[in-house]
Amino acid sequence: MSEIGNELIQSLKEALAHAKGEGSAIVHEFPTPREVRERIRLSQSEMAPLMGMSVSGYRKWEQGERKISGPAANLLQVIAEEPEAVMRALRMQRA
Repeated sequence: MSEIGNELIQSLKEALAHAKGEGSAIVHEFPTPREVRERIRLSQSEMAPLMGMSVSGYRKWEQGERKISGPAANLLQVIAEEPEAVMRALRMQRA
């Protein structure tokens, strides 16, 4: 079997063990949307476009009414680390 095939089988075994409550899981801690927004000193209406969403949708994240998906959590992490780079990439300027 190929190396990729072996890695896939191993990954599936680990996932099954985790589902059964066996073994350890890798937990990634991400900052909350509010923590990131406050750290980079933006309002909710300035932060929402960086995340590619409406202000009302963004507010739901901050209030815990909506869960953050994997890709959005990754974007949030990038904004936390390099907000100016994201703004440049999206051609936005701080007000």
